[in-house]
Amino acid sequence: MTYISILKPSLTPLNFCPVLRKESVIYQEILREGLAEGLAEGKAKGLAEGKAKGLAEGKAKGLAEATNQIALNMLRSNMSTDLIAQVTGLTLKQIEKLQKLAAKQSQSPKSSQTKRS
Repeated sequence: MTYISILKPSLTPLNFCPVLRKESVIYQEILREGLAEGLAEGKAKGLAEGKAKGLAEGKAKGLAEATNQIALNMLRSNMSTDLIAQVTGLTLKQIEKLQKLAAKQSQSPKSSQTKRS
């Protein structure tokens, strides 16, 4: 090992000049603050986007459930599938699935009703 290789790490400009060392510390602090601000902004943006997406999905799911319930009520009132499709915007295939579901529900024993003593 030579004398130069031992001293080389300590001969960097930051170690040699106190002004540069101080500026480097300030620069590093600015970078840390910028990183923290960027992370906070990114987190806030991500949360806002996630909330908006969740609300949109919830509204779509609620609308679909309401539409299906209306179609089921219309089926139970013996309305034609063509009329149900026209009113609800569901396809005939979707209405047929609801018909099968309604038929299964009406055939299964109602275990949710309790007997009163």
